[in-house]
Amino acid sequence: MELSPGEVQLLRILKITEEAGEVAQAVTGTLGGNPRKGRSHTWQDVQSELADVIVTAMVALHSVSGDGEAVLAERLRELTERAHLEPRQ
Repeated sequence: MELSPGEVQLLRILKITEEAGEVAQAVTGTLGGNPRKGRSHTWQDVQSELADVIVTAMVALHSVSGDGEAVLAERLRELTERAHLEPRQ
């Protein structure tokens, strides 16, 4: 079964939630929050999972916008301006 472009976009967006769940699992494992598993993860695992969220979000953003990099750059500019921060050079 072939998915429509809209379905592909939706699945890419939903994938962000899946990846965020993996961050939560890694944090729980780092802190030993699951008595059955103990300390099953490290902070390095958490960092890797956070990076996966960022990459997945960029893929979804690009599939929705056609130019994820430009959309992100503009949003960062807006947020930097709102926070009264100087952009990095």
